[in-house]
Amino acid sequence: MTRYSPSEAAEKSGFSLDTLRYYEKIGLLADVDRTSGGRRIFSDDDLGWLALLRCLRDTGMPIARMCRFAELARADAGTLAERIALLEEHAVGVGAQLELLLRQQRNLQDKIAFYRRQAGG
Repeated sequence: MTRYSPSEAAEKSGFSLDTLRYYEKIGLLADVDRTSGGRRIFSDDDLGWLALLRCLRDTGMPIARMCRFAELARADAGTLAERIALLEEHAVGVGAQLELLLRQQRNLQDKIAFYRRQAGG
């Protein structure tokens, strides 16, 4: 199994070292292995989990909901329905944001076209 230093994990995940420390402190990252000297050492599984956290964060999921998801994911399989519901609810919100952004993009395109016509181009 490949092991990664904190700086390598930060580079591969796109999170800063401070964010990795913060995520561990608030429980989003759990059970990160340590060297005999006490330094964190990340596994491929940790990087996979960080990729999921990146996805959730990039879609605007609040930290509190990410923490709830992490808590459920660490629990037994009996939480599967709740995890699915949490992700489905978030997906609905992402869809609404996407629709809003697409409407705003069309408005911007219309405004750009209007100004181009005004400029004679």
